Amino acid sequence: MVPLLSFIWLKGRCRVCMAHIGRFHPAIELAALLVAIWSAVSADGAILWMTCLLGWSLLVLAAIDFRHYLLPDFLTLPLIPLGLLAAWLTDPSTVVDALIGAASGLIFVIVLRYIYGLVRHREGIGLGDAKLLAAAGAWVGWIGLPSVVLIAALSGLVFAAGLGLAGKGMSTTDRVPFGVFLSFGFWIIWLYGPIAM
Repeated sequence: MVPLLSFIWLKGRCRVCMAHIGRFHPAIELAALLVAIWSAVSADGAILWMTCLLGWSLLVLAAIDFRHYLLPDFLTLPLIPLGLLAAWLTDPSTVVDALIGAASGLIFVIVLRYIYGLVRHREGIGLGDAKLLAAAGAWVGWIGLPSVVLIAALSGLVFAAGLGLAGKGMSTTDRVPFGVFLSFGFWIIWLYGPIAM
């Protein structure tokens, strides 16, 4: 039950039934370790632990969305009050910016979803993305939201281009796990701040 070491010791097999264990599980364990190291390099004090918690939550959300196209409420919604708490711990004067950010993130995706539905007559973005962007707004404030969306959009385009180069092109009707890219943009902007325009 020791992350990574157990997988190596058991040669990638279950110790009970000897069934093969895929590489996804140790990859997540390694990613969680890297999140902790990255957090320790970027933050300290109480914010270090909140940064770790955020990173691990985003990692789980990205993994679930990548595999199932789903961002569970029980993971996204608690990030909103935690973001407000992080704002208060770092600088109480930024709590209002965080509240505006949370509301703006939610409203932005809902409006985008509505407009897309009017134009294309189908769902274009899930409400899980709306809640995740609301959480991002709570953590990075309204000023950081455009940077989160920009990084998410660009990384999503790079992903689609990579699939195209690998011969697995995407059509305009293919589903995209956008929560993966939102999580990435959210994490980067939390750690390093908004992109200077």
